[in-house]
Amino acid sequence: MIQRQERSSDYPFEPPHERGMWRSLALALVMHGLLLVLLLHGIDWQNSTPAGAEAELWTPDETVDQVQPTPAPPPPQQAVTPPPQPDDAEIALQQAKQRQAEEQRLADIAEQERQKQLQKEAADRLEQERAAQAKLDQQKADQLKAELQKKAEQQQKALSEQQLKDQQLKDQQTKEQQAKDADKKAADEAQKAKQAAAAQAKAKLDQSRQARLNALKGMAGTSPSGDGLAAAGSGSGSGGNGSAGYADKVRHKVLPNVTFPGSTDGNPEAVVTVNCAPDGTVLDAHISKPSSNPAWDSAVLNAVQASSPMPRDKDGTAPRSFTITFKPKS
Repeated sequence: MIQRQERSSDYPFEPPHERGMWRSLALALVMHGLLLVLLLHGIDWQNSTPAGAEAELWTPDETVDQVQPTPAPPPPQQAVTPPPQPDDAEIALQQAKQRQAEEQRLADIAEQERQKQLQKEAADRLEQERAAQAKLDQQKADQLKAELQKKAEQQQKALSEQQLKDQQLKDQQTKEQQAKDADKKAADEAQKAKQAAAAQAKAKLDQSRQARLNALKGMAGTSPSGDGLAAAGSGSGSGGNGSAGYADKVRHKVLPNVTFPGSTDGNPEAVVTVNCAPDGTVLDAHISKPSSNPAWDSAVLNAVQASSPMPRDKDGTAPRSFTITFKPKS
């Protein structure tokens, strides 16, 4: 194995001397000399003039033995000339060439190493740049993700607040509506109570008025007729403009509508005053003379109101006002 010698400090770029260089040089020179001898021998062999040949013709004779030809003598062998030995100048030139070749080889190796180092540095720098870019991209992605998450949380919070406000507004509206309904209900109940009180006061007023009217009639010597029908301000017993049989028509229509589940002990008598339109529509009905049984009075009054319109009289119209008496037992 060829070992390299250390470089001289005076000539740093001089290639190191290798062992066996003189032996290799000697072998190379011997080979070149042999090659030169072979080339010269080949040229001389081609340029030599070939020797002439003679031939004789003989008739074959069985009794005479054939003459064998004399073989040609072998060519003389030329002496091998030893190759010339190289002189010192040629050896120095070859050494210089070898040094240059070695220097070039070492320079090429150094250049290759430098190129490899540059490529490695470029690859490392590119890898670092890629890593930095990837890190920067990751940071941007994380920042964008955080911003989106924060925005989503803000939107969710705003939505929750809006929903809470809507719910509170809805609850407030519901409470206000309930309060309005309660106020309206209270107002309706108050109005109904007021109307009921007014109706009751009117009924009491009408009863007292009718009582005074009856008292006046009694003082004047007039009383209701036996058929139970009396006209307001009329003593004919026909019910004002009503005919004699009009009372029966009214009773036949009103009595089926009377609902009275209570007791009829004593056969209570209720007198009802009715104001009608010409077509028989009941405009007003009230107890003008209550009986001893308030339940019977209420049942009769409800039946009269439910029987609207009242039957018409013979002239095709209903009396404007009449008073009729109702008893559970005829």
